[in-house]
Amino acid sequence: MASPSSQLELLAPLSGVMFPIEMVPDPVFAQKMVGDGISIDPTSSVLCAPLTGKVTQLHSSKHAITITAANGLEVLMHIGLDTVMLKGQGFHARVKEGDIVDAGQALIEFDMDPVATKARSLLTQIVITNGELVAKYMPATGLVTAGKTVALTVQLAEGVENVSLASAGGEAWSDPVRIPNPTGLHARPAAVLSNAAKTHKSDVKLVRQGEEANAKSVVAIMGLEVKNGDEIRVRATGPDAQDAVNALVELLRSGCGEDVGVVTDAKHKPAPLDTIKPAKPQPKSENPDVLTGVSASPGLAVGQVFQIKLEEIQVEEHADNQQLERRRLDDALKEAHSQLEALKSEISDASKAEIFAAHQELLQDPDLLDIAIAAISNGKSAGYAWREAFTRHAELLSKLKNEVLAGRANDLRDVGRRVLRLITGTKEAELQVPNNAILIAEELTPSDTASMDRTRVLGFCTTGGGATSHVAILARSLGIPAICGIDENVLGLANGTPVILDGSKGTLRKNPSDAEIADIVERQARLASKRAEEMAAAFQPAVTSDGHHVEVVANIGGLDDAQESVKLGGEGVGLLRSEFLYLERTDAPSEDEQTRIYGDIARALGSERTLVVRTLDVGGDKPLPYLPMPVEENPFLGVRGVRLCLEEPEILHTQVRAILRAAGDVKLAIMFPMITSLEEVREVKRVVAAEKLALGISSEVQVGIMVEVPATAVMAEQFAREVDFFSIGTNDLTQYTLAMDRGHPKLAKQADAMHPGVLNLINMTVKGAHAHGKWVGVCGGIASDPLAVPLLLGMGVDELSVSVPTIPSIKALVRKLSKSECEKLAGEVLQLGTASAVRQRLSQFLD
Repeated sequence: MASPSSQLELLAPLSGVMFPIEMVPDPVFAQKMVGDGISIDPTSSVLCAPLTGKVTQLHSSKHAITITAANGLEVLMHIGLDTVMLKGQGFHARVKEGDIVDAGQALIEFDMDPVATKARSLLTQIVITNGELVAKYMPATGLVTAGKTVALTVQLAEGVENVSLASAGGEAWSDPVRIPNPTGLHARPAAVLSNAAKTHKSDVKLVRQGEEANAKSVVAIMGLEVKNGDEIRVRATGPDAQDAVNALVELLRSGCGEDVGVVTDAKHKPAPLDTIKPAKPQPKSENPDVLTGVSASPGLAVGQVFQIKLEEIQVEEHADNQQLERRRLDDALKEAHSQLEALKSEISDASKAEIFAAHQELLQDPDLLDIAIAAISNGKSAGYAWREAFTRHAELLSKLKNEVLAGRANDLRDVGRRVLRLITGTKEAELQVPNNAILIAEELTPSDTASMDRTRVLGFCTTGGGATSHVAILARSLGIPAICGIDENVLGLANGTPVILDGSKGTLRKNPSDAEIADIVERQARLASKRAEEMAAAFQPAVTSDGHHVEVVANIGGLDDAQESVKLGGEGVGLLRSEFLYLERTDAPSEDEQTRIYGDIARALGSERTLVVRTLDVGGDKPLPYLPMPVEENPFLGVRGVRLCLEEPEILHTQVRAILRAAGDVKLAIMFPMITSLEEVREVKRVVAAEKLALGISSEVQVGIMVEVPATAVMAEQFAREVDFFSIGTNDLTQYTLAMDRGHPKLAKQADAMHPGVLNLINMTVKGAHAHGKWVGVCGGIASDPLAVPLLLGMGVDELSVSVPTIPSIKALVRKLSKSECEKLAGEVLQLGTASAVRQRLSQFLD
């Protein structure tokens, strides 16, 4: 397993929904010609930096920008598709080339609605243009928040220096430590840090620019408002001062339990960075029937307003018996802890349950308790003392500039009111929420959100809070559409007022017409029905309307993908990228380790599904740290794929043996990449035969090749005599056929797999294979492209190896097609002369 120091996390540059890059309706991105990465369907309109770095390129049209990290990693962000045609209209750059930017800093603001109407799509791509620096891509899924959520983790081969320490007698302090947490020391890392500090007898402080905070207090740490990239020192005084500093420095550098990217040592710090400014709230709508706020959780809801008013808990200020008041406070704190434990157990998502674990930490916060206990000692009641303690700190937190930390004031009030109700014996009033309710409140707490009756509550709006609050996080995890920071006029809406809540746009439309409501309901039903139909039929075979079966299998990069593919109805694996075993380490994987992992994947698939393992496919573009290779001017035309494996026979033999040893658990096939000659095929077949003989394996193991080079496609008939199957890698085949580097900034868009030259090579490959009774799969990007599926079927492709999330939709599409009609389509398309003409004809066919 790679250490955290070799991983770099990229924050989401926009809020929205993660979208598989293979599904982007533009071959430049879908086929990863520019580079690998992610796509986001945005709900926000300010593009933020995903990492700290330098602006090395800002397109003149302001729709694309490249940030280069200190280690040379180049991250290109491209807003929308065909937005270059807008010539900068609707785009406003907040930075210029040469600027040093911090993670989360605003880069480009764009007018979402005008751009959306003029562009082909608002899908925004984030790609690594120099993929040779990346060993593995680990994209997030689902909803992401700009500048807050990690959207992509990339595996690098980077180390992290240890921070040095200074000490003198009973006092110790550290050198500056740069904070790696994307959102700074918010509640959860602060809780982890304070817990660690509490295990030491010494007095421990966090120091930043003359300010200091008690490291044993969550509230004090949050009050210091430590942001990502800030430098702080750890100072301790006492009998175990040095141990305390050592422990806390290690925690800080590692992210205090959060996944963080590569940490830059303070002595190599970059130039000063601009302060991160929060996104501006949306302006008031000109339409009096529309109230605007900030999108907290996407989704549409049609319902009726139900107002929630915060109850006031009455307390007596003075009390005579200090011991009794102290006992009342202690008992309330213990009971609150038990209640929060019960709430945690009701939330299935462990990361969201941690919100209430952080609440439990607040119950033990020394700064809060010191204030309350001191007040009780001065004759105040437990209720009054506790209310003073938590309201004072909540007020301080709410005034912080950091949006995330300011939002935690609501968490503190939530915990505070829970304890206060227990002290006073006040029972929380049970809300009689009507059906189809849209809750309206000044503020809701995480406890309110977690305990919502989802059979009655369709969504909510609050005038306070923001998209980074724990309430918003919980709403997203529970799938509840929500708006925060909405126009305060919403508090004047009468209960029962019909409204449409659009969580994605952050708008609440009051008194909608029957036609508007019907349209929303129809859209919701149509999308839900389509997804439900696809999932309900996911385990049905992909058989065309005229009875032709096409295997729909998965491209995977490990066990998790294999398990997910089975859940989504995958009929096997058409491409296991075995590089994941080799690129996460400093030494080659052993035979036993590989056998175990291949076996785990095989067992996940079951004995009725096929597993096609592609042997190691690396080269100068994806070098192995433990296999030094000379720098090549053009690694795509150098020693890579099978060429490298034949030069390193020990690696090849070890991998083939490991694959063969896992053969008993699945229908196994071995596939060799970058084949260009019959001599290469015959040599790898000899290796497989020799290892089968040595292992005493007599069962059938199919041997196939990737068709990625034009020479292989042209000689398909000759190769078909030698192998059991072909799998066409359309990404590389396109690059090599058109002599266009798919990562070239000017040519990449023209490197389209729909180019007639590429399509005719695919057709030639299929014919060559079928002439000798061999099957053909496509594992490149166009296999997952709905536009291309009818054409591939028409050319006679037997297997579509697709990205895992697209399995149900591709199978559903196949079932709607007629093989005979697809064959007629292919006959037409293969006569066309341009990629644009091909796409136009295919679009007409699917309409």
